[in-house]
Amino acid sequence: MRDVSIVGIGYLPVKKEYDLSLRKLGAEATRRAMQDAGVDKVDALFVSNFGCDEFQGQKHVGPLIADELGLYGIEAMQVRAACASGAAAMRVAYLTVASGQADLAAVVGVEKMDPEISTEILAKALDAEREIAQGDTMVSIIARLMRMYQDRYHVPDGGLDNFPFLAHQNSRHNPAALFNAKEITQEKIRLARTIVDPVKLFDCSPVCDGAAAIILAPTEQARAFTQTPVSILGSAVANDALRVSDRKDPLRMDAARISTQKALQMAKVDQKNVNFFEIHDAFSIITCLSLEASGFAQPGEGWRMAAEGRIWPDGDVPISTRGGLKARGHPIGATALYQTCEIVEQLTGRAGENQLKAPEIAMMNSVGGAASTLITHVFAV
Repeated sequence: MRDVSIVGIGYLPVKKEYDLSLRKLGAEATRRAMQDAGVDKVDALFVSNFGCDEFQGQKHVGPLIADELGLYGIEAMQVRAACASGAAAMRVAYLTVASGQADLAAVVGVEKMDPEISTEILAKALDAEREIAQGDTMVSIIARLMRMYQDRYHVPDGGLDNFPFLAHQNSRHNPAALFNAKEITQEKIRLARTIVDPVKLFDCSPVCDGAAAIILAPTEQARAFTQTPVSILGSAVANDALRVSDRKDPLRMDAARISTQKALQMAKVDQKNVNFFEIHDAFSIITCLSLEASGFAQPGEGWRMAAEGRIWPDGDVPISTRGGLKARGHPIGATALYQTCEIVEQLTGRAGENQLKAPEIAMMNSVGGAASTLITHVFAV
């Protein structure tokens, strides 16, 4: 197996709604990544999308995006893993290049979401027979996890509010973030309306549109495309029971723990070597549980990391450094690719006012469904 590096990135600002069609949105992000890498063709294109068959009535989006780009005769296909689809597509591309089946692979995530049906569509990442049929939605399950956590660990009211507050503060200097111009105070977070008790508005990432892309190449060839390649040191996936109530302890997020251990072992590093962590902060409680499952905090202590400032840009393990899913936005199929582009910018000193001090190693996790699929990647410069 060959070592693999990222040699190009491209993305569009996240918006509530784009006039661009799905194919044009995805193609434009890919085109920008190819231009960044200085290439006009690739051997493979892997497309991440969560709901286009229901949002746009469109299946078969791999060839759709390739066609729009004028790329024919290549491997072009869609990859899905619910909300972790972008990371799944990147993993497939990584393995394709590592195995020698392709020398250049593009990965693009694209999503155009309809707020009128998003709750219904998101619920389909759950167990249709044993959760959805009982009236569950993604938010109702998240609410139960949040209540369970608060009760078990005696978390004070507002104990998780620092997670969305941090994300919104970090988004202020990210021109691609959906909420970069929105001033969010801790009081606004505290007084926000309840979605499903105890989950409030700012505990949830927004419905939005976006597209982001990367180009992968063998590390030994990477400097032919860029002077600042970023290596993928580790890539791992783990699953858990699809139905949350079937898990031995729903607050453990075992899939996150296992995929993190595998990815770090593959990268030959551990948590103390990670300079920042792009976490899947789709919900405040998932941020908290991910910190614990990934080994950065003990069970019941994740919320304290936020309260004590340990996850801020100058803290022990900065997270959501450009706003995260909460404030940059969560266009589902594109999310992990936005995270990856932001990691590349941080590691290569291009993160602007959000730039961390000389980071060398980053970790990213991506959560599919209610943590039934966890994909972890480790990157280095």
